Amino acid sequence: MPESPDRAGRPARFPAVMTTTGSGWKAKWPARDAIEGRLAAGAQISVISAPLTSVFRWEDAVEATGEWRVLCTTAAAPYAALEARLLAAHDGGTPEIAATPITCGDAGYLAWIAEEAS
Repeated sequence: MPESPDRAGRPARFPAVMTTTGSGWKAKWPARDAIEGRLAAGAQISVISAPLTSVFRWEDAVEATGEWRVLCTTAAAPYAALEARLLAAHDGGTPEIAATPITCGDAGYLAWIAEEAS
């Protein structure tokens, strides 16, 4: 994972990694794969009543498509392997994969992430 230093200049220990996919059933596979492979401690799939609508420019055209968001909580060490799995699971094109550092959190929760995502 690219180094995302905290305010003290240290790399993020716990990134939250987001990706999107074109359907709910396609979101379940990378989420489950990340957990089974111990690349993430948990994964949330955003499917409430309708998919998220993404608007973006792709190949000189403005697109609007329904997408489902998968948010994985992980530790820094397995990030590269998690990113590789998310890339492999994507249908093609340029997938949205973005990591945001978890800057604060419950100590028990962060310990759980460290234990599960190894």
